[in-house]
Amino acid sequence: MTAVEVAVRERAALGEGPTWDSREQRLIWVDILGSRIHTYDPSGGRRTVMVTEQHVGAAKPRAGGGLVANLRDGVAVYDGIDGFRWLHREVVPGRRGNDAAVAPDGALWIGTMRYDEAPGGGTLSRLAPDGTARTVLGSVAVSNGTGWSPDGRLMYYIDSPTRRIDVFDVGDDQLPANRRQLAAIDEGFPDGLTVDADGCVWVALWDGGAVRRYTPDGRLDRVIELPVLRPTACAFGGADLTDLYITTARTGLEAPHPLSGSVLVVPGAGKGVAQPAFAG
Repeated sequence: MTAVEVAVRERAALGEGPTWDSREQRLIWVDILGSRIHTYDPSGGRRTVMVTEQHVGAAKPRAGGGLVANLRDGVAVYDGIDGFRWLHREVVPGRRGNDAAVAPDGALWIGTMRYDEAPGGGTLSRLAPDGTARTVLGSVAVSNGTGWSPDGRLMYYIDSPTRRIDVFDVGDDQLPANRRQLAAIDEGFPDGLTVDADGCVWVALWDGGAVRRYTPDGRLDRVIELPVLRPTACAFGGADLTDLYITTARTGLEAPHPLSGSVLVVPGAGKGVAQPAFAG
């Protein structure tokens, strides 16, 4: 039986976006609706919490130091020199930033969604290190998990209401093409994902109470059952990238499990790949 442990006991409304910061050897995650960026150092148990100006969909390490965050009205940088500054601002009433991911080339892929989750109200865009943004998918509902194969030639993506994990080919221009289905989800809704060193895709199932692992050919080969109904995303971390961290949510639940909103961890779940920092 897979051992699921508690890494951070918390009551986050919408815990999301776990990211292992290899440089600082810490986990970064957010509470979207709580407007907070959290960090956790598993070696010493040290935690930090930073309140953000707006709802924050994701926060990622930045190569130049500090963090880059996908906020309600765009992408901003937090660092110890300039404090807070907008990198890309795009205000759309009723819409906010959601999940984000850093590609192998150091670009930031940012997802958005409407608060009412209306179909077609969200986007997926590529933000180059110089701050130039390009919308790649212009009509999605809830832009969520994004990740790349270890060789960078495949990109995986989730628009949650479709209940699919899709895969694209990545060309020399770093843009995705030839979209097709990798796997269909029959229980819950696919949310955040991560890709391991074997090229397998791990996905958290919102309202599915589990994390699943799919092989590169779309075969389900592992299921980790969780005590909470709404896991949101997962990422490998720890010194050797073998521990699977899982963020969870309690929003919308009449009687949430006591661990809903906490960060869970499955020690020794597999082997992850070091994630790049945003190059901007």
